[in-house]
Amino acid sequence: MTNIRSEDWSVRPPFVANGPTSPVALLADDATLTQLAGIPPVAWQTPWSEVTNIELVRFAHQMALFATVGGVRYCWRHRDLEGFDDVRTMVLEHGGVVTRRRRRAGVFAVVALVLLASVAGGIAAWFNRTNNGARELADAKAVNLTAKDLPAGWGTTTSGVLDYLVPPAGHVYTSTTTTAPAKNSPFDKAAALFQNCIGVSNDRDRVYGAAGQMPDYQVSSPIFFTSTLGGIELASTAQYYRTATMVKSDTKEMSMKNFGSCFTQSSVDLILTGFGLSNPKTNVGTNWHPLTFIKGWSRGGIVPVTIPDVSSSLELVMAVTTAGHYEVTLSALVGNFKKSEILLTGLINTLLSRMTSATSKAV
Repeated sequence: MTNIRSEDWSVRPPFVANGPTSPVALLADDATLTQLAGIPPVAWQTPWSEVTNIELVRFAHQMALFATVGGVRYCWRHRDLEGFDDVRTMVLEHGGVVTRRRRRAGVFAVVALVLLASVAGGIAAWFNRTNNGARELADAKAVNLTAKDLPAGWGTTTSGVLDYLVPPAGHVYTSTTTTAPAKNSPFDKAAALFQNCIGVSNDRDRVYGAAGQMPDYQVSSPIFFTSTLGGIELASTAQYYRTATMVKSDTKEMSMKNFGSCFTQSSVDLILTGFGLSNPKTNVGTNWHPLTFIKGWSRGGIVPVTIPDVSSSLELVMAVTTAGHYEVTLSALVGNFKKSEILLTGLINTLLSRMTSATSKAV
């Protein structure tokens, strides 16, 4: 059997209430799996006989380890692939499975797949790009939110709840980097929830389903946070499509009744799966139609969400904005939507202005 020590993990949920979730070191020998968490480190040692349903998931640039201990589903995340081969060997030696998935959101870095759930779920052919490709990518990057768009006192994070849904900041995804999602994956379950909620079949669904088309480029902003206005995490994800017709077709589906609440409910499902939890399969959200002052389209939704070890009430807010060749999603986890609505509405108008005007790009 392989003995390993692997550093720089984080874990959700913590092993004890309000316990440390990072930094985490995992140690394994023939008999036990040991976790060292926090500073100074606190050790938890578990016999392999009590560790079940082990799964190692490899993403393009990260990995996640899932296991059930004492009836609780834990997820350890690593921000890169350092030591992947050793961890893989350990998992296989103890009866686990190793899978590879594309990352989709992911408000869901752990079990979501490559593109934010607002984009089409199908696989499109990759068209030969011209020299315009560099300009299109630059434009997509320039649409996203920056720290200058926010009031003073905001910071950035790579370990917030939205990290389960929003892809790494600045990482560029193209239609050549996508693969079909695994069968019975969390993505499939979220897709079914959305399609049942909005009333569309998988073969006609452009958001998660087979009718979708991939953007040429996708890139996300950092995840920003503040303790004001009841507490907020937010990020934007910009997508550039080859033709405006693709965007119009997506917009037609997203204009259906209850799109905002259904889409946000499916995003909550992805987040909670990252914590090893199940989401109620009924739509408990509300639709939100942001007030925009610029020509374009925007719809959103608000869904209450309970995050493990967070005592305060939270709401997930998702809003999709489209214009021309662009689809941009604003993802926000808020402590109080009413307090944050004016700010979020302003940010949606900022995004829309950049989508419709070459002179309004972020700097």
